[in-house]
Amino acid sequence: MSVTQGGVGTGWILLIFNLPAKQASQRVEVWRKLKRYGALPLQSGGHILPNTPQTLEHLEWLAAVIRKSGGQASVLHVHSVDDCPDDELHRRFLDARSKDYEQLQSELRKVLKSRARPAGALGRIRKRFTEILAIDFFNSPFSSRVEAMLARVENPVSGKQRPGQRLRKEYAHRTWITRPRPGIDRVSSAWLITRFIDKDAKFIFDTDPARHPNAVPFDTFQDGGFGHRGDDCTFETLCKEFRIRDAKIQAIAQIVHDADLEDEKFGRYEGLGLDRVLVGWAKKDVSDDDLLRRGMQLIEGLYSSQQ
Repeated sequence: MSVTQGGVGTGWILLIFNLPAKQASQRVEVWRKLKRYGALPLQSGGHILPNTPQTLEHLEWLAAVIRKSGGQASVLHVHSVDDCPDDELHRRFLDARSKDYEQLQSELRKVLKSRARPAGALGRIRKRFTEILAIDFFNSPFSSRVEAMLARVENPVSGKQRPGQRLRKEYAHRTWITRPRPGIDRVSSAWLITRFIDKDAKFIFDTDPARHPNAVPFDTFQDGGFGHRGDDCTFETLCKEFRIRDAKIQAIAQIVHDADLEDEKFGRYEGLGLDRVLVGWAKKDVSDDDLLRRGMQLIEGLYSSQQ
């Protein structure tokens, strides 16, 4: 198995500004825009964002607006912040986005429990999800869960439908692609692929599988790949598609399902601890390939522990 990873650019963009006291409404509007851009406030002053062309454009434009309003603003390129190391900044950005995703999850749970699923509410949730994704600079592992819940709400699958059966020889020696920051469903799916489907699998990470047309997508929520279907997580989909009937795998499928979808369908709680470990590693800026490797080791241990 081999893995490669993409990443966010290095360095940071910092906006420092002040407005006259009489410009209270303008100050509130600036704060709203900074929140919309995903900027974090620093205790010593200023708001910080990762250094990307888009974040630089946002802050330069906002600085120009502040100056036109009679205030002062400076946009600084910062290599590091001495009292807030990069890994701490990464964690803070991940925590902020995780809270956003958890709020959407709460709203989607209510929708899933209700018989009526108003299109207006789903449209608003989808719009908000897209907005959060745009400022999820370090790929929170919770994003895929919201996407999975949205897929269940927007595209319910009848229990009578069955996925097509796949021949394993067609998927030998392949490159498999999934999203960055793999969580429990993706690391367990990668483990399942190498253990039962493609022992020579290579894994890459990207948010856009179209850039890798020869790779096999899994848990990317793109047509033509393997992902959540109906009430099944990706691990369960792979088990059904490739007819993996190992009893220990079926137990792990239930564990992964309950940890990933959090619906308590099987009453299996073993995976919750594994999931929290993966989330913790993701917040500590562990690379995607290392996160996948560590996660697969956890699943191998879980498999060996099954009776």
